[in-house]
Amino acid sequence: MNLSRRKKSHLFPVLMAASLLFGVLPKAYSQATNFKPGAIWPDNKGVHINAHGGGILYQNGTYYWFGEHKVGGEAGNVAQVGVHAYSSRDLYNWTDEGIALKVSDDKTSDIAKGCILERPKVVYNTKTKKYVMWFHLELLGKGYGAARTGVAIADKVTGPFKFLRSYRPNAGRMPYYPAGTPAAAQINAQHPANKSDVIFMRDFPGGQMARDMTVFVDDDGKAYHVFSSEENNTLHLAELSDDYTSHTGKFVRIYIGQQTEAPALFKNNGKYYMIGSGCTGWAPNPARWFTATSIWGPWTFEGNPCVGAGAQKTFGGQSTHVLPVSGKKNAFIFMADKWAPKDAIDGRHIWLPIVFNGNNIEINWLDEWNLDYFDKQPTQTQPSEKSK
Repeated sequence: MNLSRRKKSHLFPVLMAASLLFGVLPKAYSQATNFKPGAIWPDNKGVHINAHGGGILYQNGTYYWFGEHKVGGEAGNVAQVGVHAYSSRDLYNWTDEGIALKVSDDKTSDIAKGCILERPKVVYNTKTKKYVMWFHLELLGKGYGAARTGVAIADKVTGPFKFLRSYRPNAGRMPYYPAGTPAAAQINAQHPANKSDVIFMRDFPGGQMARDMTVFVDDDGKAYHVFSSEENNTLHLAELSDDYTSHTGKFVRIYIGQQTEAPALFKNNGKYYMIGSGCTGWAPNPARWFTATSIWGPWTFEGNPCVGAGAQKTFGGQSTHVLPVSGKKNAFIFMADKWAPKDAIDGRHIWLPIVFNGNNIEINWLDEWNLDYFDKQPTQTQPSEKSK
C-alpha cells in the first residue's frame, strides 16, 4: 500500500470541515463532469465515495448507489458500519444519503458488527412497493465458512432497511435442466461426476453456499439471484419469489467447476450478458464474460471482455455491477472495485464504458471519459476481432 496515498485519504474529512468553516469549497470538490477511473471520487461532502462491491438502482430520474461502507486499515475488510447509500441525477456527482442498513451491536444477530457483509444489491418490487436488498453474509467470527445470503427490506429507497433473515438457498433442491441439457451435464446424486458435484451433494440437505452475488430484474418483473457457490467453483442463477424476499427452488448451475465470482448480469437487445472474475482473493485477474439467449441458459463462456494494456488484470479491478444508462441506447457502464485490503477505505472505483461489436462486448481503459462517449460510438453489426 502506498503510504502517501493512505495519508491523503485520511485527510479528506479534515479538509472538508475546514472548507465548510471558511465557506469555501476546495477546487477538487467542484461539480464533476467526467469519470476518472481509479481516482479519488469525492461525494457532496468532499469524502471519497464509500460504497464498495455495490450496485445501482435507477428510479424516477435518480440513481441510487449502495455499497459496503469501509473503515481504515484491515479492520475495514469486515462490516463495522453497514451498507452506505448515495444518490445522483447525472452519475458524476453523488450525494451522501447515509447508512441504509446498519450492522447490529447485538453479537447474536446474523448481521452483528464485525460480520462480513459484501456486495449489497437493491431492487424495487412494483407489486409490494418495497425495496429489497440482498447481500453475501458471513457470520461473526466464522471466517468464510457460513457462505450465506442475507435479505432486508425498506419502504424508502435509502432505508432504513430491516434485516429479515440469512440462509443458504435451495435446500433439498436439484438444479433445473432446460430442454436439451445433455445427461452428462446433470448431477448423478449417487455417483457425482466431479468435485463440484460432490460439493453440491454435500450441501444438498442444508442449502447451497452463496458468496459473491448480484440480483437482476428481467423485463417481465421476474427477479434472479446470481451467486458464487460450491466453494466458489460454480455460479448459481436462482429465481426469486414474487416479492423478491426468498427463493422459489428453481435454479441452474453455470460454468461448473471453473471458480467464478463477482457476477454482474445485464440484458441488451433481448440477449443476456454476464461479467465475472476468477478467484484470486483480493488480487485482480482476467475478467470473463458469458452470454445466453434465455435466462436459464445454456450460458456460453466468451473469454475476457477487457482489451489493451492491463486487460489481463481487469485494469486492477474486479467486477461488481453493470449499469444501464437511462435514455441512451446500448449504453452500459462496467463497474469494478480496485480493492485495498491493507487500508480498505482507500478502495477505488473503476467505471468504464462497454462497447458492443455485434454480439461481442469490449472494455477498454480510459483515463477520463463522460457519457458523451456512448453518442460517439458507431453502430456495428459485425463482431470485432479481439483476443479472448
